[in-house]
Amino acid sequence: MRKIVRGTCQQAVAVGLVLVFFGCAPRGTAVSPEQRADAERAIRAEVVAAYDFTRPDVPGNLMALYAPTGRVVSASGGRIVTSRDTLRAQIQTFWDNVGRNMRNPRVEWPQMYIAVLAPNAAVMTATYRIPHTQPNGMQHVIGGAWTAAFQRIGNRWYVVQEHLSDDPTLTAIQTQMQMPMPMSDSTSAPAQLH
Repeated sequence: MRKIVRGTCQQAVAVGLVLVFFGCAPRGTAVSPEQRADAERAIRAEVVAAYDFTRPDVPGNLMALYAPTGRVVSASGGRIVTSRDTLRAQIQTFWDNVGRNMRNPRVEWPQMYIAVLAPNAAVMTATYRIPHTQPNGMQHVIGGAWTAAFQRIGNRWYVVQEHLSDDPTLTAIQTQMQMPMPMSDSTSAPAQLH
């Protein structure tokens, strides 16, 4: 009995620390089923809309996912960025060097898991794939996994911290498929979303 109580207390302390980490007080953080469903729906809709490459101003749409003020922490390609201006520049570079060269890109979300931790805090982990045609006519896919911590500010959810990683399977397949061909354009190499 004592082991069970101790284990339960330790779990409660761990949950409390997670909530404090996200800037939430342990009391009053209950999330109703309606709040959970609304948050999941809103986050999914914001992410899918931002990555709709058929809409004008793709870099602006992607940047709109991030908190408008304060620090945003983004880890990608073995680097960490904490400056909104640097993040904006990385997104613009991705779009200028890779995104613009994609023909008929289609962003797919094979898996998307959203955990609503509190009324103003949630975490999303998703896998993405972007099949497209390169300017040279070859079919190509970039993809990976993305984990993002969201904070609700007003009536919107914003990314405040994230980590993106390439799908090593796609990277290996693309490398094998393209070994005999010279890498003549920037979309020949696997790329991250940003």
